[in-house]
Amino acid sequence: MTPQEYVQQKASSSGSSFYYAFLFLPKPRRAAITAFYAFCREVDDVVDEVSDMGVAAQKLAWWHAQVTESFAGSANHPVMQALMPYCKEYGIRAEHLLSVIEGCQMDLVQTRYLDFESLNRYCYLVASVVGEVSSLIFGSTHPDTTAYAHKLGLAFQLTNIIRDVGEDALRGRIYIPISELQQFDVKAHEILQRIPSERFNALMQFQCNRARAIYAQALALLPAQDKRAQKPGLMMASIYSKLLDEIERAGFPVLQERVALTPLRKFWLAWRVQALGRF
Repeated sequence: MTPQEYVQQKASSSGSSFYYAFLFLPKPRRAAITAFYAFCREVDDVVDEVSDMGVAAQKLAWWHAQVTESFAGSANHPVMQALMPYCKEYGIRAEHLLSVIEGCQMDLVQTRYLDFESLNRYCYLVASVVGEVSSLIFGSTHPDTTAYAHKLGLAFQLTNIIRDVGEDALRGRIYIPISELQQFDVKAHEILQRIPSERFNALMQFQCNRARAIYAQALALLPAQDKRAQKPGLMMASIYSKLLDEIERAGFPVLQERVALTPLRKFWLAWRVQALGRF
């Protein structure tokens, strides 16, 4: 299997909404974003799939070294072999990849966040930086596009947190800030034991409202000159916004089940943005 085949398989097998946005890119940009997404999946899977935290820490340390070595000219892993040819062309730096690894390392040592400010730091590393790299690959010509990408990445991560509350609870993690649990009188043990309540639903409504506000902020930051190039991000925003709608419409069942859009609906939403240029 070639490095290109490896990253293609890694990206397509994930079932992620991001994959549908890649389909409409020109071949070189599609190859670059697929390789970058495969890198993000590799390091994220270390945290989610390795039960021994010591082993997970060693694996992330290995990835840290692999990134450093790859930018020094010695890429060994197929993901890095597939990604490195595009780094100079699209402005991808080692610091970008190391930030994603740092965010994953936080998951090994931290399972709670005191307030939204502290959660925002985590989201910056695992999502806003990913948004920045993605925007570079898609084609960024204006400094404000980076601010847009950071904000959009934050919105995506907040959506993931809402969708995955129940799954994260099974791993002992609660990403909703403690201060907001207290605000809505939701106890940590209720989430860890996946006990639904009206109080929990009110908390989730608050989370959804904030995520939607951040989507709006992100879109307002996108410079007109880059809107065409950044269509893949807009496709993802359309898919994720509809996911929020579905979660809300279903009454926030996220403690017991994972709400998802069908592959056909994701493709339709992505195509509509490609064809019409809007949600």
